Amino acid sequence: MFPLGSVLFPSLVLPLHVFEERYRALTRACLDGDREFGVVLIERGSEVGGGDVRTTVGTVARIVEAEEYPDGRFAVVSVGVRRIVVDEWLPDDPYPRAEVHDWPDPEADPDAASSALDAMLGPFRRAVALKGELGESAVPATIELSDEPGVASFQAAAVGPLGPLDQLRVLRTEGVVERLELLAALFAEEGEVLEARLSG
Repeated sequence: MFPLGSVLFPSLVLPLHVFEERYRALTRACLDGDREFGVVLIERGSEVGGGDVRTTVGTVARIVEAEEYPDGRFAVVSVGVRRIVVDEWLPDDPYPRAEVHDWPDPEADPDAASSALDAMLGPFRRAVALKGELGESAVPATIELSDEPGVASFQAAAVGPLGPLDQLRVLRTEGVVERLELLAALFAEEGEVLEARLSG
């Protein structure tokens, strides 16, 4: 398990600079095995040194590229594969470990999912555009999301103007339609805040 200060969603890319000894050991173990590890958000505490409070919902990441430097550090590129729920945290020696189970989405009605995606895109693009107008870092408002509603929900949550705790709410939401509806509400709310700042 790799607790981080950010949320990883399925289908999204996660680059990592691995320098802490325990995570070097984790990376070597992954490369010798199935190249997969779990990522969860640190709710309180720090990525370095341990003693953190971790969430119980996360994402499995699969290593697609890894380069080891002469001093033992790694540059890793991984991609989110699927959601998981932590059943039990195990001792952190030699690195954070947990018993987990997969958490797939239940089957969604295609028409309902497609409608929910369409309803989310307006608030998403408005919030992203307003963020850009404020001169703050944002993806282009014209960014193309996947036509597949489940993938699009994760993409929007990852690149839209949301904080880690709102992103965690999205990751914890079961069901594609419900997740898209939550995103639409979050982006509409964020759009109002950004608009107020812009006109203030």
